[in-house]
This record gives sequence, structure tokens and C-alpha cells, in this order.
Amino acid sequence: MSDNTPTCCGGAGLELNEADDRRATNLLDAPDAERTTCPVMLGTTVIKKVAEAAGLFRDHNGRRYWLCCHGCGPRFDRNPDKYAIWP
Repeated sequence: MSDNTPTCCGGAGLELNEADDRRATNLLDAPDAERTTCPVMLGTTVIKKVAEAAGLFRDHNGRRYWLCCHGCGPRFDRNPDKYAIWP
């Protein structure tokens, strides 16, 4: 990966591509009830069903938290109580 290649989560190793362009369009089309915010990368919108299909979620204390990328899973796992504050 080149130094100027954009990545998710500040370098989690995921290159942005055409699928990410489609995802951005889908974010705008998804109803509010189907969207949430990643608890690790605050401000990053996530479509719940897309995240679930990709395994980008964690259950903690009876609640489900949807993540924006694979880089957020290990961060959430290391300290779930830090990130499990988002409604």
C-alpha cells in the first residue's frame, strides 16, 4: 500500500476502492433506523445490515455495537467498556 492510499481507521490496512464508493452512496440512501455510528471511530456512519453481513459487530452487556471496519474490532475487543458507551 502506498503512503498516499487512503485507509479506514487511520491505517488499519483497508484500501478504499469501488466497493467503498458504493458504500458511501448507500449510506446516503439508508433510512435513519438502519444507520448507526461506529463506537470506535466516532462520527463514522455504519449501515447495520452491511456491518452484520461483514461480521463488523460486537455484542457486549446485552447490546449490539456495529463497527465501520475490521480495524475497529480488535480495538473494541481490547477495551469494550471504553467503547460501549454509545447508545
